[in-house]
Amino acid sequence: MNKKLKRLVDRDHFLELIQILIQRPLRTGLSGLGVGWGLFMIIITIGSANGLENGVSQDLSDSAKNSMFLWTQSTSLPYKGFKRGRNVDLNLSDVEYLKANSQTLVAIAPQNELGGWRGSNNVTRGIKTGAFTVFGEYPEQRLIEAKPIVTGRHINNQDIAERRKIAVIGKRVRDILFSSDEDPIGGSIRINGVNFVVVGVFGSLRTGEDAEEDLQSVLIPFSTFNQSFNYGDEVSWLCLLFDENVHADSAASEVMSVLKSRLSIHPDDDRAFGHWTVAEEYEQIQSVFGAIRWVSIVFGGLALLAGIIGIMNIMLITVRERTNELGVRRALGASPGMIVRQIMGETLFLTSLFGVIGAVLGVATIEGIDALLQSTPSMDGGSFRNPEVSVDIVIKSLVIMVFMGAIAGILPALRAVSIRPVEAIRTE
Repeated sequence: MNKKLKRLVDRDHFLELIQILIQRPLRTGLSGLGVGWGLFMIIITIGSANGLENGVSQDLSDSAKNSMFLWTQSTSLPYKGFKRGRNVDLNLSDVEYLKANSQTLVAIAPQNELGGWRGSNNVTRGIKTGAFTVFGEYPEQRLIEAKPIVTGRHINNQDIAERRKIAVIGKRVRDILFSSDEDPIGGSIRINGVNFVVVGVFGSLRTGEDAEEDLQSVLIPFSTFNQSFNYGDEVSWLCLLFDENVHADSAASEVMSVLKSRLSIHPDDDRAFGHWTVAEEYEQIQSVFGAIRWVSIVFGGLALLAGIIGIMNIMLITVRERTNELGVRRALGASPGMIVRQIMGETLFLTSLFGVIGAVLGVATIEGIDALLQSTPSMDGGSFRNPEVSVDIVIKSLVIMVFMGAIAGILPALRAVSIRPVEAIRTE
């Protein structure tokens, strides 16, 4: 008898669960909404945080992680007869001194700049003109900042040695100064009245305005820059590549210590130099977005918990409304274990159903946004790129949700088995 009854319960169990949903769709839906919404928000917020992190990381991808940029400011402490507030300048002899005395550097690339993005027009070709940033660079710059060549070549050591008047231009510079059917390689441009021959065109690995700034720049040999525009041996700032086994802070301290000794700057003067390391930026990004992900998990978890409590409440109400039915089953021989399995099964079914719906909608939303960004070139995501959520996160969230659903079913199940069959049958 018990075996027949068990088979009957097992056979009809799924249909009973569906009937519960159909009979009270509003109450069931509102209770399950919390579970689905919690999981949906976890996936959406984590996916969005990943999209932001991917975008910012993409903006930094053109620079080596073990690189640093250093420039001079004014001193804040008197030293060796010099008053505070002294302006500090770098020149090529300082670069050679740093090369000889630094223990952490792999490459040094001095850099100078002329004009500025969105500044006054300084580059012309015939009747066409534009305002572009002009950089004087060394070939080592490519070890530090990647600017992929589209056509032609980059600056080489021979260009530096012979002070060649050649230029490598960004794609936007090419589009503005040259016709679409014109090959820019070998073409001539004028920078502040000085003629240069174009030998290459480069693109950018960055996004948004950062990429636009890259693409509207012109690169010429450092030696040619200083000679053509009367910079002498002046250096505006240094682009440095340090040993990747050395921490960014240690490398920065070592480099500035060498330069302070060279330029008679107080060892404790923290304002004489400004510097920025890519590694430090990466660490800050990972810290910020790690915190965002944890906040997302916490708030999503709270929403999920609220939904689970709602499921538990609806199951308690369901048990009370089905007291007579449960009493009949107990009277017909259903064991407490069968009743517990039934109530637990109903709880897990509701939790899993709405949880999976929330997860599917969350993943679909993230994938939809990603597909829209990739399929529509005009939609520049800027520092938001490739939003994604790992399968691992989705699976862990579902497992946690099912576990919480099982806990939520304990109280209704205990309430169900505590009902005495005789009293239950009398209940209307």
